[in-house]
Amino acid sequence: MPIGKRDDGTDQTIHDLLRWQVREKRGQLADPSLVVLDTQSLHAAAGVPAGTTGRDANKKVPGRKRGLAVDVLGLVIAVVVLAASVHDNAFGTALLDKVAANTGTVTKALVDQGFKKTVVDHGQQVGIEVEVVARNPADVGFVPQSKRWIVEQTNGILMLHRRLVRDYEHRTASAESRVYWAISDRMSRMLTGPSTPVWRGA
Repeated sequence: MPIGKRDDGTDQTIHDLLRWQVREKRGQLADPSLVVLDTQSLHAAAGVPAGTTGRDANKKVPGRKRGLAVDVLGLVIAVVVLAASVHDNAFGTALLDKVAANTGTVTKALVDQGFKKTVVDHGQQVGIEVEVVARNPADVGFVPQSKRWIVEQTNGILMLHRRLVRDYEHRTASAESRVYWAISDRMSRMLTGPSTPVWRGA
């Protein structure tokens, strides 16, 4: 991990410049008005310091948890990496703080039922309305929820990157930086439109 580029914010600066170009190419304003929040628990590699990891009691995953705030195109607006034992409320408040600091345009955030009233109340404090999207109790299995499904897609894209399948980083800041570089790679391809052969077509 290029430490200088992580610590001086170069990784996020490059990421944000690409995101603005992608959004404008898709006919969107540079910054969004709506974001979608979600978390994903990941196993940590053996060398990751134990003091930065924990166990997700709900999903039974030991390691770290990655929180994302994405726009309607699935592009990352903010990322937070903490121990898997940290409650989604802490991720929600941290993500809202980052979103509010990074953009002055976001007015609404969609979250699932893992986020509680604490996040809704914190959203009011930073000027972002938080809507908890409830799952239809009649649904069986995975059923995409309108607009909220896009963050699940972004999580899936990140899992295509070997370094993001599990957490290998000693510092959570490095883990967050890995996300910015991965999405920057995707946005570069979205802007240039290369056709990459896949093994299924071989």
